[in-house]
Amino acid sequence: MTQDQIILFSLFGLVFALLLWGRFRYDLVAFTALLLGVVLGVVPSEDAFAGFGHPATLVVALVLIVSAGLVRSGAVYLITRTLVDSSRKLGAHIAIMGGIGAVLSAFMNNVAALALLMPVDMQTAKKAGRAPGLSLMPLSFATILGGMATLIGTPPNIIIASFREQALGEPFRMFDFAPVGGTALIVGLIFVALIGWRLIPARTETRVSAAEVQEYIAELTVPEESDLIGQRVRDLQEAAEKSDVALIGLIRNGKRRYGTAWNTRIEGQDALVLDGAPDALDEFRSALKLDFAETPREELLRADNEGVALIEVVVPEQSRLVGRSANAIGLAWRQGTILLGISRQGKKIHDHIRGTRIRPGDILLLLTPKETSGEVIDWLGVLPLADRGLTVTQNSKTWLAIGIFGAAVAASSVGLIYLPIALGLVVTAYVLARILSINEIYDHVEWPVVVLLGSMIPLGGALESSGGTDLIASALTSLTYGMPAWVALTLLIVVTMTLSDVLNNTATTIVAAPVGIQMAHTLNVSPDPFLMAVAVAASAAFLTPIGHKNNTLILGPGGYRFGDYWRMGLPLEILIVAVSVPAILVFWPL
Repeated sequence: MTQDQIILFSLFGLVFALLLWGRFRYDLVAFTALLLGVVLGVVPSEDAFAGFGHPATLVVALVLIVSAGLVRSGAVYLITRTLVDSSRKLGAHIAIMGGIGAVLSAFMNNVAALALLMPVDMQTAKKAGRAPGLSLMPLSFATILGGMATLIGTPPNIIIASFREQALGEPFRMFDFAPVGGTALIVGLIFVALIGWRLIPARTETRVSAAEVQEYIAELTVPEESDLIGQRVRDLQEAAEKSDVALIGLIRNGKRRYGTAWNTRIEGQDALVLDGAPDALDEFRSALKLDFAETPREELLRADNEGVALIEVVVPEQSRLVGRSANAIGLAWRQGTILLGISRQGKKIHDHIRGTRIRPGDILLLLTPKETSGEVIDWLGVLPLADRGLTVTQNSKTWLAIGIFGAAVAASSVGLIYLPIALGLVVTAYVLARILSINEIYDHVEWPVVVLLGSMIPLGGALESSGGTDLIASALTSLTYGMPAWVALTLLIVVTMTLSDVLNNTATTIVAAPVGIQMAHTLNVSPDPFLMAVAVAASAAFLTPIGHKNNTLILGPGGYRFGDYWRMGLPLEILIVAVSVPAILVFWPL
């Protein structure tokens, strides 16, 4: 080995060791390794930050922003509230939720897809009276599998496409991954829904923070042109149950009705009194196209380019709100802020929300201008709760968001426009249509992943240019010398899959993709099947909670232990290898 190869292998070894140790965050580890590579002379100074402008890095960042826009527009609620039913048997529920998760993660980042569906799954488990751990792991695995089917479903596929462009002059297109990834997805979903969930240990304990279960008494107004006008309040019960909110009463002309409200026919500007969590209230509002109680004030808030924010605050003894109502202190006209809900544990609220006298210890849900939320908190003298990423769904722009995204995907799929440009246009359109505010687009980029990608790409390029990937490829091909090429392909899948179970799948892909290309050159076969092998294997991280972020997300809410994952994950990985190798050989011949 040359000196440069020794240095690079040492750097990669150090990176992998530190990532396994987990003491330092992965972006810091990768960026430090990049700087060391520059200082030690194995990474040219002019290429040090080329990874941050790499198409793979840009696509990953843009996909996260587009995903947030699809969530904000209500496009996902449109799917989940139509298809999810807590009365189904567990196997059927897992099959349907897994199918929804897989489809969503094929067209949006799979981490975002799980983050969106996880609360829905947990609420369904709560209604059904079963432990959420029985369905959260199958949902996580389904969203990982769904990401394999398209170019933008998961970062490894984006990286693989960029490596193909460097090697063959043309990247993989949007649905080039579908034949192999779709096969793995279908077989994996069948296994998870029929057999896999039965292998999960029966355990009931979960760790859910108080903030996650906080519920509010809130009011939502029926617009004058609403389709609900003329229906009885009781007719909304099914929609309320789907969104997991409780209908408490109705306010008309300033008077609150309780017992008589159930049979009352709804009129324009009636206010529905509800009890539910913030996300559930927003889903119910979006589903029935209701307004906030102060519609004119809401319109003024939305007219601001900075957008609006949902914040949760607790009222201390010294707050100016204590003993007074939101109306009394002029919260709306002084601070441009709407009081959406009050949480008062164990005590009923009989007045209008905005006319209710606030008490110490009350938790308030506020809709406030994003850029002045800090000033509102200071003015009220309240304490903000931890940010849970609460948002207000723009249900009036659901089909607009879907149409913009669908047009961009179609254009890039047929080669009319380069994918990063198409996604960039989607982000621009979402901002211009006020689906997302200009400041929000930066909030939804997962910057640690961007730093990881931007740092590892130059190191991977240096390893390839120094001949390091040739050494790894030679070692793997020597193990299968004299055997058919598909044996080497299988070995590459197994090695990559093993690495991905203990390392970040992005880092694994950056190392394994050049190795796959070099193995193909050594065997004098097409590199496409080897790149597809790396794409499938890098995403198939099912043995541990650290191999994929989706598995980490469900660890606490599902009440899982580190050793629970392999029970369903090991047979699933074996199954993925068994079906992927033949699928690759059929759709991407050697």
